[in-house]
Amino acid sequence: MFKPIHGGGPMWMIRKKFPAIALTVSALLSGCATITPVSGNFPKIAPEQAQSGRDDGKIVRWGGKLIETQPEEHQTCFTVLGEPLRHNGQPKSEKGEAHTGRFLACTPGFYDPMVYSSGRNITFVGRVVGVVHHKIGQFNYLYPKLEAGAVYLWPLRPIKPPVQEQFYMGVGFGNYPGWWYGPGWGFWPYW
Repeated sequence: MFKPIHGGGPMWMIRKKFPAIALTVSALLSGCATITPVSGNFPKIAPEQAQSGRDDGKIVRWGGKLIETQPEEHQTCFTVLGEPLRHNGQPKSEKGEAHTGRFLACTPGFYDPMVYSSGRNITFVGRVVGVVHHKIGQFNYLYPKLEAGAVYLWPLRPIKPPVQEQFYMGVGFGNYPGWWYGPGWGFWPYW
């Protein structure tokens, strides 16, 4: 009786290729997940709530629009207009979205104000360490201060040109199922 060299049966091929297939599938699926230094679960404490001082010492994740970057001798402090965050920590920068109050985040090291410029989206993870008084115009504002351990500057989104619509008019005939017959006119989006 003939005995196959490779161990016999169609299961031999499946067993041999399974690790490679499993590795490929897991690599492809992990490419869909975005993990940033600010990912994770954090308490839902907004900067406005931390103005009272009751949340000192808590680890939070705050983010929003960068107002100012101020390098100091051993640290850089950021003034931020807080915004609600998405599940991954990215600020929801949609027009009309309510802000969550201003805050001050300081972290060791130098961060270039030309890179960390006004208007950019930024997210921090850190410990609330108190409240600082600063003036906005003539108003004395209480800024909750964050001792940031993680700083993430979100990449700029490419600016897409607006969709333009074009008017078309013409005559068309065909016999493709689902298509119309005869003259026609209408609007068609132009990308």
